[in-house]
Amino acid sequence: MHKYSGLDIQKLVDLRHELHSLAEVSGEEEKTAGKITEFLKSTNPDKLFTGLGGHGVLARYSGKEKGPAILVRCELDALPIPEENDFDYRSKNKQTGHKCGHDGHMAIVCGLAQVLGENRPERGEVMLLFQPAEETGQGAQRVLEDEQFGKIEPDWVFALHNLPGYEKHQIIVREQTFAAASVGLIIRLKGQTSHAAHPDEGKSPALAMSHLIQDLSALPQFQVPLNKAAKATVIHARLGEQAFGTSPGYAEVMATLRTYDDETLVNLKEKAIELAKGHSQTYSLELETEWVESFSTTVNDAGAVEIVKKSAKERGLSVLEKQEPFSWSEDFGHLTSVFRGAMFGLGAGVNQSALHASDYDFPDDLIETGVRMFSEIINQFQRQ
Repeated sequence: MHKYSGLDIQKLVDLRHELHSLAEVSGEEEKTAGKITEFLKSTNPDKLFTGLGGHGVLARYSGKEKGPAILVRCELDALPIPEENDFDYRSKNKQTGHKCGHDGHMAIVCGLAQVLGENRPERGEVMLLFQPAEETGQGAQRVLEDEQFGKIEPDWVFALHNLPGYEKHQIIVREQTFAAASVGLIIRLKGQTSHAAHPDEGKSPALAMSHLIQDLSALPQFQVPLNKAAKATVIHARLGEQAFGTSPGYAEVMATLRTYDDETLVNLKEKAIELAKGHSQTYSLELETEWVESFSTTVNDAGAVEIVKKSAKERGLSVLEKQEPFSWSEDFGHLTSVFRGAMFGLGAGVNQSALHASDYDFPDDLIETGVRMFSEIINQFQRQ
């Protein structure tokens, strides 16, 4: 394929701004998916799938000869974080913002669609996946389970994520574990309310809740081997109601468990449940537990990482090989657990606002760099 014929950067910047203003949370990306579908149709893909795993969209561009099938994935969803920026394209949804840069990732993959629309790969095919519900860890798995996706069999999968705190346009790579596995745990403790003057007549979960917060926070220290990394972060807790005449009968504790491999996470989950059962029994409380927002470890294939590094070198971009995995999670791991592939980082600037910060905004000048990286990755396979 010719490298960058058809690429219209200003159109992509305008699209990114429009997507930013449309910001929709996980599972509700209907308008965003509609805008993406409209854009992709203008590039005349050979096949267009919609409604994948929810609101997911996939465009397929086929070559004349048999060859590798490459899937490039980006994300549709925004975060339930209000935006404090005051530019013209700020989010129209007051409690929602593109604070992870998924609007920029979509613009990059739409740029790749522009290139593929003008120049199909000579061999094989390229599939562009706009995936729903990444932020909740549900989207990738739902796409994999979708009947439509059963007709799609990629040989390789690739994705990028912009990374504030790194030199702008730098490519960050790592073989094996790139990003952590994580899962959210909700623990519900049910006792019996009573008058605050007579707490002995009820069953307050206050002590059980306080012990749980301490013990969950200390869980990695006492339950995970020294050669394994893990974190347990209590992210929310509530007890009873704001009524000074009432002794509480209900408590809730929420925590995020995080590890660098799936096996360690399974063990950590078991220990967390043991803690919850122990404290609920000690204080004669009913117990309910619920697992939410499950992310697998994102594991990069060595061959795929090598292709990313060669592509960056071909484009004259600096490459940083990260020594330790990222501690955040990405549900691209569900795809790399099934297909060979890699996620790589794209530096967004040393002084760029952090991901998930209310003043974060994706840098528009990264769009062309991202398109050129994915185009070069495709070219690498064409040369094989």
